[in-house]
Amino acid sequence: MVTDNPRGEVYCTSCGFVVKENVIETGPEWRSFSNEEKDERSRTGLPTSVAIHDMGLATIIGGENKDAAGRSLTGAMKSSVERMRTWDRRSQVHESQDRNLKQAFSELRRLSEKLSVSEAVTERAAYIYRKALERNLVRGRSITAILAASLYAACRDREVPRTLKDVAAVGFIKKKDLARSYRLLLKEMDIQMPVVDPMKCMSKIASRANVSGKTQRRAREILLRAEQARISAGKDPMGISASALYVACILEGENMTQRDIADAAGVTEVTIRNRYKGLRLALGI
Repeated sequence: MVTDNPRGEVYCTSCGFVVKENVIETGPEWRSFSNEEKDERSRTGLPTSVAIHDMGLATIIGGENKDAAGRSLTGAMKSSVERMRTWDRRSQVHESQDRNLKQAFSELRRLSEKLSVSEAVTERAAYIYRKALERNLVRGRSITAILAASLYAACRDREVPRTLKDVAAVGFIKKKDLARSYRLLLKEMDIQMPVVDPMKCMSKIASRANVSGKTQRRAREILLRAEQARISAGKDPMGISASALYVACILEGENMTQRDIADAAGVTEVTIRNRYKGLRLALGI
């Protein structure tokens, strides 16, 4: 089989039978005349994204001071092009909403990298923030607080185990302010959040506490029994997961104190003790 690019056909060299026709060319739109540009030439640019203030649809004037033929610009032309670049940047963020989104999404990228969340979570957080901005929920409030609340809401929506404390720490805001902004989003935007699965919090706590894999498996079995017995309903997912892990450490003979598990989970020792007693009584351990 041979591919004829000019004709867009795939045919057999033995009998001449055309297997496929009107093949779409997926290569670059233009030819490259230098080795440096060979890897940079692509058919399309970045995909559209709600996590970019202009959704990736705007065009920009490049930073290279060269013409179409690759020759360097003269001094007078460089000055003119630089002025055009300046006005091009100003024209893209001339409204207050555009400036707000540009500042917010720059911060969103930083928070997403610190929390190591996926691109889907970042896109969801940007969507929630855009809706909050449309309803004037950001007016008179901190951009960082509303943005961090949107990111936490996106983590809850995508069932990514990130706590209020984690988001507040990377956002350099108080946990109380973050919780207030999060409740505002839920109330004004009528967002229904799924219940956090305690099983997804187990790996995070075990990794921080440096617990063995055998103990983790035992803790998952205990947590599964607790869910079947419906004693985990209404409980803090991090607290019930940490307590199950503490019970597993005792059963497997692993030397872990309540403080060690509590520090890894970000909860208090009192929470560990209360959930520990409840698990022992309900499961007969």
